Amino acid sequence: MNGPEQTAITPAVREEIMARLAAAEREHGVRILMAVESGSRAWGFPSPNSDYDVRFVYAHPRDWYLSLDVEDRRDVIEYEITDDIDLNGWDVRKALKLFAKSNPSFVEWIQSPIVYRDESGFAERARTLLPQVYAVDSGVFHYLSMADKNYRGYLKAQLVPLKKYFYALRPLLAIRWLERFRTPAPIEFDRLRELVADNTPVNKDIERLLARKQRSQEKEFVPAMPALNDFIEHELSRFSRYQAKGDAPVGGEATALDAFFRDCLPGEAP
Repeated sequence: MNGPEQTAITPAVREEIMARLAAAEREHGVRILMAVESGSRAWGFPSPNSDYDVRFVYAHPRDWYLSLDVEDRRDVIEYEITDDIDLNGWDVRKALKLFAKSNPSFVEWIQSPIVYRDESGFAERARTLLPQVYAVDSGVFHYLSMADKNYRGYLKAQLVPLKKYFYALRPLLAIRWLERFRTPAPIEFDRLRELVADNTPVNKDIERLLARKQRSQEKEFVPAMPALNDFIEHELSRFSRYQAKGDAPVGGEATALDAFFRDCLPGEAP
């Protein structure tokens, strides 16, 4: 996928991330199927000191999954943040089980424009399954909860955290996308902004916030912006009355995900 990778990730940082992914494979005896950027750098509004939120999906050797205690085995790999690199991953079985439930994190990972690793087109294959798997209503309620939490928790004071505006606006625009197109929303903020292209006051405030965030630290505070607050409150009120449409996946998702899972498993340890 094309995207803001060249400006968001320097060659030196990318090289370090690739080295850490390879080290994780050796340490845990796994094969990484996909690794992407998942945070503000992928969304398109990083600060100069934003973390690198690297998320990956990995597979153990096939026999690892044929054990009686597989349900009790650890299915995540987590590391402490070091040098602003936040590296965490899910086992492929866990990832695909959550995908079957329209897990918003996984759905966003497979749409990330910043890709570090994609073995055998893992992300592309997952994206082709979205119409069979994704439940639009689940996405709406997830993004509504995210927007409401960030607005009511951070944006009703005179001075507010700059980044929290984006943490409220992005999910609200994602709901607009779901409402209009009934397909998973893209994660790039610029694409979502097109849905409010006709709202001049909101767009002007967003443009000012984007420019400031590009040169500000992560914990920067700004005065509350009335036009944005009014827009957020209006959308929260409107979406609070959202009636589930009952859109269901087209069917066959369990069989397709089972086949996908089996195809991901190596025959022996890397």
